[in-house]
Amino acid sequence: MGAPAQKTINSTRKRIKNKAITIGEVTVKPGEAKYIALPLPGLYSHSNIHMPVHVISGKEAGPTIFVSAAIHGDEINGLEIIRRLKNSKSVKRLKGTLITVPVVNVYGFINKTRYLPDRRDLNRSFPGSEQGSMASKLAHVFQANITAHCDYGIDLHTAAVSRDNLPQIRAVLSNDETKELAKAFGAPVVLNSPLREGTLRETAAKTDTKILLYEAGEALRFDEISIRAGVSGIINVMRKIGMLPKSRKRDKLESAIAHSSQWLRAPQSGVLRTTIPMGNRINKGDVLGYICDPFGEVENEIKAPVSGMVIGRTTLPLVHEGEAIFHMASFDELGEAESVYETFHNHVGPEDESVAKNDEPIIY
Repeated sequence: MGAPAQKTINSTRKRIKNKAITIGEVTVKPGEAKYIALPLPGLYSHSNIHMPVHVISGKEAGPTIFVSAAIHGDEINGLEIIRRLKNSKSVKRLKGTLITVPVVNVYGFINKTRYLPDRRDLNRSFPGSEQGSMASKLAHVFQANITAHCDYGIDLHTAAVSRDNLPQIRAVLSNDETKELAKAFGAPVVLNSPLREGTLRETAAKTDTKILLYEAGEALRFDEISIRAGVSGIINVMRKIGMLPKSRKRDKLESAIAHSSQWLRAPQSGVLRTTIPMGNRINKGDVLGYICDPFGEVENEIKAPVSGMVIGRTTLPLVHEGEAIFHMASFDELGEAESVYETFHNHVGPEDESVAKNDEPIIY
């Protein structure tokens, strides 16, 4: 008599169903996607104001992540990043829950300004309070309804008015998981950035929500490269934490890790001529630009005080003495910054799998 047939073992992984999530008075069940309008203090014109939220709940269980933009009302790159993220074919294979908030500071957004009507900075007002100032109330709404639900978050920012930022991730790199997520994003530069009191990152850290801050581009402007990098970076992070399938691409951008940064200030008032682009490797003593009087008779060279890379700069040529004009990052290994920006541009082309086919490049 022959040996008994070996029993076939079904090795199919058991799928765990995602949980429903309730934000405000709206419950989103597994497999659903819903828009939610969170009530905020109204305007003096008696107009109602709401914070716009979109929730996509995957059928399978996984982490919960938020992506937020316009905490400063004039930082609008994030709106387009979130729009493209929601339309990305990658998100259709979501595990867990994705919460997107394209406009956090609705008041500043309406007025095309960084601040709230009371002139407070929302990103210095967390965790907020139901009985506090307008900024405090708004921070409380976000903290209680968004951050409290999330394991991870990506907060999208740009430079201030008349400044430009190289795409970069800012995070506390002493936390190993946060550091790995920062590197996974795929920005040219990852900058070690300590927590500041009253910021979203500082408040989230108290509840162990891992936050990355993405800085790229200018206020009140769309920047195509920054937008593409933001979309692909968020998807990279979602892959890293298991919310999306791993990419088939084998070549990944290795970010340059900056341990510190400093602003260079104008030595005199005058007209600035910048001669070094952002993203290039710079050696100590290299000339970054010149400041001269309107007649060109008195001129000062602006030299790099350290080796590194320009990751931010003023875009307004008219400067006063003491004004911040170049933001320089320093690296433990300067070779890391050698060709990172050129490589970065090759990684954010329109053929990227995260880009929807109907998303044509924005040109101004």
